[in-house]
This record gives sequence, C-alpha cells and structure tokens, in this order.
Amino acid sequence: MNVIRGVIGWQAAGPQPSGAETIQKLCDRVASSTLLEDRRDAVRALKSLSKKYRMEVGTQAMDHLINVLQTDRSDSEILGYALDTLYNIICNDEEEEQDENAQKQADDLGAQFTETFIQDPEHVTLLLTLLEEFDFHVRWPAVKLLTALLKNQGVQVQGIILVSPMGVSRLMDLLADSREVIRNDGLLLLQQLTKSNAAIQKIVAFENAFERLLDIITEEGSSDGGIVVEDCLLLLLNLLKNNSSNQNFFKEGSYIQRMKPWFEVGDDNSGWSAQKVTNLHLMLQLVRVMVSPVNSPGATASCQKSMYQCGLLQQLCTILMATGVPADILTETINTVSEVIRGSQVNQDYFASVNAPSNPPRPAIVVLLMSMVNERQPFVLRCAVLYCFQCFLYKNQKGQSEIVATLLPSTIDANSISAGQLLCGGLFSADSLSNWCAAVALAHALQDNLTQKEQLLRVQLATSLGKPPVSLLQQCTNILSQGSKVQTRVGLLMLLCTWINNCPIAVTHFLHNQENVPFLTAQISENLGEDERLVQGLCALLLGICIYYNDNSLENYTKEKLKQLIEKRIGKENFVEKLGFITKHELYSRAAQKPQPVFPSPEQMLFDHEFTKLVKELEGMITKAVHKSSEDEKKEEEVKKTLEQHDNIVTQYKELIREQDSQIQQLKEQVSSMSSQNEQMQTTLTQQLAQIQQHKDQYNILKLKLGKENQSNSQGDGSQFNGLQTEELTQLREEVEELRKQHSLLQTQLSEKDTLINTLRSETMQAVEGSAEGSDNTELLKELEALRSQVQSQSAEINQMKAERQELLRRAEAGSSDAVSGSDGSLDAAKMAELDSRLAAQTAETQRLKEEAKSSSETRVDLEQQLASATSTVAILQTEKSKLQTEVQESKKEQDDLLMLLADQDQKIHSLKQRLKDLGETVDDEDDLDARDQTDDDEEEDDEDED
Repeated sequence: MNVIRGVIGWQAAGPQPSGAETIQKLCDRVASSTLLEDRRDAVRALKSLSKKYRMEVGTQAMDHLINVLQTDRSDSEILGYALDTLYNIICNDEEEEQDENAQKQADDLGAQFTETFIQDPEHVTLLLTLLEEFDFHVRWPAVKLLTALLKNQGVQVQGIILVSPMGVSRLMDLLADSREVIRNDGLLLLQQLTKSNAAIQKIVAFENAFERLLDIITEEGSSDGGIVVEDCLLLLLNLLKNNSSNQNFFKEGSYIQRMKPWFEVGDDNSGWSAQKVTNLHLMLQLVRVMVSPVNSPGATASCQKSMYQCGLLQQLCTILMATGVPADILTETINTVSEVIRGSQVNQDYFASVNAPSNPPRPAIVVLLMSMVNERQPFVLRCAVLYCFQCFLYKNQKGQSEIVATLLPSTIDANSISAGQLLCGGLFSADSLSNWCAAVALAHALQDNLTQKEQLLRVQLATSLGKPPVSLLQQCTNILSQGSKVQTRVGLLMLLCTWINNCPIAVTHFLHNQENVPFLTAQISENLGEDERLVQGLCALLLGICIYYNDNSLENYTKEKLKQLIEKRIGKENFVEKLGFITKHELYSRAAQKPQPVFPSPEQMLFDHEFTKLVKELEGMITKAVHKSSEDEKKEEEVKKTLEQHDNIVTQYKELIREQDSQIQQLKEQVSSMSSQNEQMQTTLTQQLAQIQQHKDQYNILKLKLGKENQSNSQGDGSQFNGLQTEELTQLREEVEELRKQHSLLQTQLSEKDTLINTLRSETMQAVEGSAEGSDNTELLKELEALRSQVQSQSAEINQMKAERQELLRRAEAGSSDAVSGSDGSLDAAKMAELDSRLAAQTAETQRLKEEAKSSSETRVDLEQQLASATSTVAILQTEKSKLQTEVQESKKEQDDLLMLLADQDQKIHSLKQRLKDLGETVDDEDDLDARDQTDDDEEEDDEDED
C-alpha cells in the first residue's frame, strides 16, 4: 500500500494527481523496477484502475503488460494481474446499463484495443502457451481474454489460432479441466472459435469434441441440466450446421444413437422450467441439422435411417402425442418429425401407423390436421402441422393414395373423422387461413401423381338438402367465383393449377363447366388493385394450363379457340404480363427459398414452396404456347409424335442391345472361365502322364534287378539252403496263400477299373462326336483326339502290366508247389539240392513280387481314378463350350440385324430434324447428344463384332 500511496500521492498536502498521471507513474514502475514485488504491486494497481480509466490504461500500459507476460513467466500472481488488466480493457462489459452511444463507444474501444493486441500474432500464441499453466489464476484469465479477443475480432484471431501449432488442441484440453469454471468458460471460448469457420470446426470435431460434449451433457442431466448443457448444445450446433464432413463423422461415430435419451421426458410433464425448454429446443434443432432438406440427399437419407433404427423417431412421436408439452416445444417437435420423415418411405410408413392416446385411438395425422384447421390454435403451430403433412406426402405415392382414398365415396366412414373430411372442412370454412392450408395440403396429395388427380375427380360433395351433390372441382370453382378473401382465392387457384397440370382429363372436366373460362378471362382483363394482381396472375396460369394440356375433346374450348379468346378479350401481351405478376411478387422469392412455410403473419401466407417450382416450370411453356399459331402447333405436334415414336423405337432397340451386350459379356466370361479350367485340366493330365511314366521306369528297373538276382541265385552254392526247417516251409506256404488272395482281390479291382475306363472312353467319344457336329472348333477336336489316344495307350500299358503280373504270379505258384512236393524227405540228395536252389530263387522272387504287386496296385488305382475324373471333366466342359459358341454366333447375327434397323431409324430421325430446321424450329442440343450417343454405341458394337 505504501508503494501505491507514494505513486498516487495520498499526502495530506498538495493537489491530487490525475488518472493519466497515476497510470503513467505505474507504467514507469512496471518498466523500471528491478524487484518483482514492486512490479507485481504496480500491475495490481493498474488492474484496479483499468475499468474506470479504460482508455488510459489501454493506450499506456498494454505494451508493458505484454512484456510482463513474456518475462515474468515464473510468477503466476503477476501473470494473473496482467491478464485480468488486459481483459478489462479489451472486454466490452455488456452488463452495465449504458445508453446506446456509450455502449457503441465501448464496443469501438474494445475493437481498437483488440486490433492493437493482435497486430503481432505472437501475442495470441503467447496466450495459447499460457493455457498450459495449470494455475487457476493464470489459466482462467487467459481463457476469458481469448474469448474477448474472438468476440471483437473473430476472423483475424481464428486465422492466427488455425496456423498456430497445437493451438486448437490446447483449447480442447480446457474441456477436460476438473475445475468447472474453466471448463464452462472453455465452452464459451470454443463457441466463439468455431463460428463460421469450417476448417476449425473440422479440427475441433476430430479432436474428439463430440465424445466430450455428449459426456458433459449426460453428466449435467441432459434436458434437465443447466446452462452448461445449453452451451454444449450451442457448440454442437456450430460444429454440425452446414458442415457435411462433421455431420458424416457424427453419424459414422454412432452419436445419433446417443441423442435418444435426451427426449425421454417422462410422463410427468408439468414441471417444464425455462432452462429445460431451452435445452430441449436446442436438442430438436440439433436433430434437424442432421436431416435438413438443404443437406445432400444421400447424407439426409442415411441419418433418417439411423434415427428410425435407434428409436429416435419413435421417441419424438411420443413427445408429439404427449400431453402437457409446452407449445413452442410441441411446434419444434412437429417440425423435427417432419424433416425426419421427409422423403423416407420407411419413416413415412411408421408415422402413418402412429396413433394418438385417445379413446378410440385416432391416427396422429388426423389429430394434427384437426389442429391445422382449427383457427384457435397458434399460427406457428398450424404452419408446423402443414409442414409435417407436406413432408409426409413428399415422394410418397402410397401416402397420397391413402389421403385421397378418404375422400372417395366407397371409403367414407360416417362414424369416424378422416383426413379427407378435415381437409374438405378446412377448404370450405369461414377462416381464410384454414382455406389456404387445406388447399395446399390437398395439392400436395396430388403432386406428381396423375392417378390421384383422376381419382379426385370422383369426389362428390353434398351442398344442402334437396340439391344434387356437386364435384369437388366444381365446388372449388364456385367458391372462387364468389369473390372471397385473397388468401382463400390464392389457395384455391394453387390447388386447381396443381390438380389439372399434366392431366388432360381434369382439364376437360374444368372446361366442361361453361362458367369457368368466362370467369377467368374477366378476372385477367380487369384493371384491379395491387392486391388483386396476384389473383390475376394465377388465373392466367390456370387458363394457360387449360391451353397447354388441352386434348381438344371439347369443341367449344379447343386450344385454338382458347388462344383466339385470349387474343380478342385480353391480348397476348397483356396475358403474358399478368402471368409474370406471380414471380414478381415479393412473397414468391421467400417461399421459393426453403420447403418449410415460415411467415411472419397469417396475411403473408400466400405461396407454397412446391407451387413456386411449378410456376417456374410452366411460365415459359405457357408463354410459348400462347404465341404459337395453329399450323405451327399442328406441325409441332406431328413432329413431336413422330419423334416420340422413333424415340420409343430407338429406346427399345437400345434396351435390347444393352441386354444382348450383357448376355454376350456373360457368355464371354463363361467361355474364358471354361478355357482356364481346360488349361488347368491339361496341366493336370500332363502331370499325371509324367507320374505314369515315372512309375513305368521304376517298374522296368525292378524287373531288371529281379532278373539279375535270379541269375546270381541260380549260380550260387545250393548247400546254403540245406538247413531249411519245416517251420520255414510252412511260413512260405502261408505267404504264397496270402499272395493268392491279394492276387484275387487285385484281379477284381482291375476288372472294375477296366469297365470304368471303357465307359469313360465311350462317353468321351460321344462328346467328341456331338461337339464336332455342333461347331467347327477343329483345335478342340484335335486336343480331344490326342486325349483319347493317350487314354488308349495308357489302357494298353495297364493291360500289359496286368499280363506280366499274372505271369509272375503263375511262376510263383509253380515254384511254391514244387517246394511243397519235395518236403517229404524221401528224395535223394541231388533232387534235394536242386529243390533247395529253386526254393531259394523262388522265395526271393516271391518276396519281390509281393512288394511290387502291392505298390503297383496302389499306384495304378490312384492313377486310374485321377485319369477318369480328368476325362469326365474335359468332356463336360467341351460340350458346354460348344453350346456357348453356338449362342454367341446367333447373338451376333441378331445384333447385325438390329444395327441395320438402327441405321435406318437414324436416317429417318436425321431427315425429320432437317424438316424441323427447314420449318424454322430450333432443334434442342439434347437431340444432337442423343444422336451422337447412338452413333458411338453403333461404333462400339462394330468394334466388338470385329474383335
């Protein structure tokens, strides 16, 4: 305090120094003091003066404070004072009550000091490094200061942080801080950081922001949480809105499933605090961001599918039908459900099955329509219901047919209220807003659906007792001619234009009433006020549709007579001018921006989004049709019909050629596959032949060895066998007997294999003969002939091996019988010696034959099985290949015929186009492109045929 008193000059005598002088002295002390305590006290004094003398502190002390942040990093207390001082001079305090001029000056002052601070990007980088300090008195003021900088100069500060290494990561670490104050202010900082900067939004999202934010929302109580939940939701909206990359990342990360518990509001809906309403409102907006119509159709459809699968749509429908829900939450829920089901057939079908918890249960659609046609309901709620009904019918022909069916006489149930009854009641009620909403809703039931337009012509209405019923179309024109409010007439005219558009039968019904055309011409030709111009333009549009889609079935109202009527009573130029009033209306462009009907007041609710598309499509067509003469129109119709016929023929041929191309491609693939299989079979067969040759070589070598052993044994001394005992002879007899049994078994197996080989040989011959008759593939026949000769040679070799083996076995049997006959001991010594010699030779030969027979039998059985399998497979493949080649030849012949027909058609089309050009008509580029496409297709077909 002594230092401050010395600086400020709190002496009893002398004048008091001014604020600027005091701040100057404090700045000098900060710059010149060598003691840390003196500098700290001076900075603390500047902090205390920074709010009252904001201008003086900002202009004189900013550089000194930044220098403190750079040099005194070791002292957290002086860092905290310096950061607080900078925050006070940069932040625009919005809590103090000030007049507009004072607040504007404060804002300008904050922007000025912010610009001075960020002139050197290193100052912002310095603040980012200070965020790494864990000390509360440093980290918290640094967070607040960065937030203030972003509020004042957001784009510049965002650019500095974006290029700063680890800048965004340091800010994301604030969400993990255990101190709630820093975490909550970190949320505010990230809100300012992610505003309108897609690059930073992507970085924040990939820094695991979704996971952290959803965890904080769950910890804080979801929709029942406080302001922290609101801040998290606002940050999520910043990250996802208009950012397709983050939306896809959010969906792929399965975060949509984690949104479902947010909407489990429970049965007791009496206690809705203001914060809960705000939180739930933001949660619904977050759902709408994921399924907004402005997103890409694929991304929206994927999110809609996920919301249905995880039960989020079901939960929203529960809130929709619940009681005690605040009006603004109910309205936003209806809008959210609308966009979740828009264009999704599965979601639309589910919504059609939802019933309200009433007795008896009523469909949710009926309950919502009751609110739409009830003039006592809030305006925004009625707009939301209309949007929901439009989204339910968007690209949903099944739903359109169900709505129109409730108006048909055969399906009307007098005991229940249907959607059709509610729409008719709203269409003819005294409330003009109900008339408009019902007309637009009914028009959406007919949008791009010719069948339902024709079905709606059957609807009959009972007007009063004693009078015959009138059609719905007639009743609409009757109300239109009675001169009701502008909003009612606009709604009915939009309904009629949508109804008869592209529906000649409906046009005929409309023109059949003799009063309709005079009424329209009278409305268009009159000079009415500004408010009636829109009605005149819509009447001109309706009359133009009657001309363009007229099938000339009514003699009094053909196309030519209607155009003559316009020329005489209205004038072509005046008609076109009145038609242009529609698109020039100020509310037209607003309705054309987005599908949701958003109007500041009921009186401005005049245009529907889908109707603006229809006007844009029809305006030029009608203008062109009105100015055309009858001869030109007839010629154009003839040429159009001829072109359509030729286009249909060409289209048919194109489809046929595409089908044949696909078939040829499939056949080529099959032929290629079979060729590869054939090559594999040939390789396998070659390997098997090599193995057979190897076994033959081994067999010959064994025969040579056996002959040498017999020769050496016969020349040897027979006295070495004199010691054979009776047990050895007995054992030899048993071995000979076992060899006989094996021989019998092998003979049986060989006969079976011979039978199988003969069968395969005959099948192969049949396959080869059939293939030769079916095609001229000589190379394949040669291969099959070679294969047959190989099989025959192999069979001969096997038969030769079998004969040699039988001879060897016979010799073995003869030798064994001789040995047995000489075992009685009565022979003389010479015979015994001879017998012993023969027994020794026969024993060796028998042992060798037994081993050789065993190995040869196993090898031969295996080879015969492999050969049989390969032969059968080759025969089957050859048969299939012959059939496929025949089909390919036939297909090529058909293609040649088709190409000749296409050439004739191209010549005819060319001549017709030349006639059009001679008549003065402009041929569209699309026709030329089609012709070039056709020529390219023909060239590709010719190339394929040459290949």
